[in-house]
Amino acid sequence: MASPVNLPELGDGIESGDVLDIFVSEGDVIEAGQDIVEMETDKATVPVPSDVAGKVVKICVSEGDSVPIGGALIEVEAASGAAAEGPAPTEPPQATMPKADVDSVPAAQSEQPRPQTDSPAISRQSGSGTAVPATPPTGTTSPADASQAQSSQGQSSQAQSSQAQSSQAQPPATASESASSASGSASSAAAGSIAAGPAIRRFAREVGVDLGSVSGSGDNGRITRDDVLSVVRRNGSGGGGAASSASSGGASAPARPANRTSPTPAGQSGGGDAEGLPGTPGSDDHGPIRVERMSKIRKTIARQMEASWSSVPRVTNFDDADVTDLERLRQSSKEDYAAQGLKLTTMPFLIKAVATSLRRHPALNAVIDGENDQLIYKDYANIGIAVDTDGGLMVPVLRNVDAMGIPEIARQLAGIAAKARGGGIAISDMRGGSFTISNLGAIGGQYSTPIVNVPEVAILLVGRSRKQAVVMPDDSIQPRLMMPLSLSYDHRLVDGATAGRFLNEVIGLLQAPSRLLLAL
Repeated sequence: MASPVNLPELGDGIESGDVLDIFVSEGDVIEAGQDIVEMETDKATVPVPSDVAGKVVKICVSEGDSVPIGGALIEVEAASGAAAEGPAPTEPPQATMPKADVDSVPAAQSEQPRPQTDSPAISRQSGSGTAVPATPPTGTTSPADASQAQSSQGQSSQAQSSQAQSSQAQPPATASESASSASGSASSAAAGSIAAGPAIRRFAREVGVDLGSVSGSGDNGRITRDDVLSVVRRNGSGGGGAASSASSGGASAPARPANRTSPTPAGQSGGGDAEGLPGTPGSDDHGPIRVERMSKIRKTIARQMEASWSSVPRVTNFDDADVTDLERLRQSSKEDYAAQGLKLTTMPFLIKAVATSLRRHPALNAVIDGENDQLIYKDYANIGIAVDTDGGLMVPVLRNVDAMGIPEIARQLAGIAAKARGGGIAISDMRGGSFTISNLGAIGGQYSTPIVNVPEVAILLVGRSRKQAVVMPDDSIQPRLMMPLSLSYDHRLVDGATAGRFLNEVIGLLQAPSRLLLAL
């Protein structure tokens, strides 16, 4: 009797999710706790595991579907029923498991959080059904099959003989699974040692890269988006690799779903779309167009920006901080941080300066409770950091920053940025912020008018630092490194003078890094 696996609660206030990827197929045997789909919620993507073990008899959703909480994802036949269909345990211990179980065990027992997500892509790239494995996978042939294979002298290899005898001894549907079982078993074993987040795995499948052939440059060998892109570029220039081997094996890279954005770089096909651009090609009355379904994350961003624009009377102050001495200190310390695996940028210093200043200027660390006609001042400094990701702008939160030192801020900043870009950020990681910092300088540009991240009342944007000729107090003109700052604030609560004093406090700390290091 098949039972449904339903979409569980994904967080407070979340009523539905969109299906980004499906990790299983009908006929697969899955373990309890194995990820079956990847869902996109308002501000994050999360894998959803099965709460039962057994054989998948029906897939109830498709990629792009919006599923309410409690909606059916798949239907699973009880594990005992699935086991009854397997071969009798008359073989050696390593061969007593049904073939489908052999394929799933390496992925299920892996220490990686989602190793099975790569299996579909690797299986497709290996040319299932077109390339014969050199030796049959363990557990896919019985002793009788093996002896029968040895007597077939007319076959060109032992692998071809085993495959032919297996096809004769099993029904057509089971025989067709033998080749995919062989490639899937190898794929699962390879996937078990792959360190990559959900977004990276999805990206690799979309551009046709086997993650098993990618060397990770991130922490502890974790694969990053740049690692995948380097393989794509190398393959495009004839350097071989996973995608090239997929083409030579007779299997094409998986097509990108038409309703999802692919971060495929320019010049790559990205599933058939010209120039690797997002959307489905079409035309209107004036010429060619591309149409793309609006993702849940993008819709959430749009609602948040609309709410901010329509409800917050925003004012922006522009100023510059002389960070020449701070840059000298950073340069003298970055090797010490690098020895600990940390890249020291100016952001930890800016975050510390903001957190310290918020304690002295509580109006910028508050919330307007319009329903109860109250102002709520926060005695903690939780700083949201705007991170640009493939899925859209995310704002994970660093908590209690005012109590941290520069090394701890640098460590946590690197961690949340990696989680956000790797698709591992959780809804809870983006809640509870009291102030937001946006780093435009990492991309380029100097000043902007950032939109307040409601219900907060202020946001600080930092631009790219540049050298300028500055008149010093002694009237000398010196080249100084200047950091552009743009502070937007809600004028309902924050007056211009209050905002000016806060920004001066931040600038003073940045210009005197010794004060910043001693701030408690």
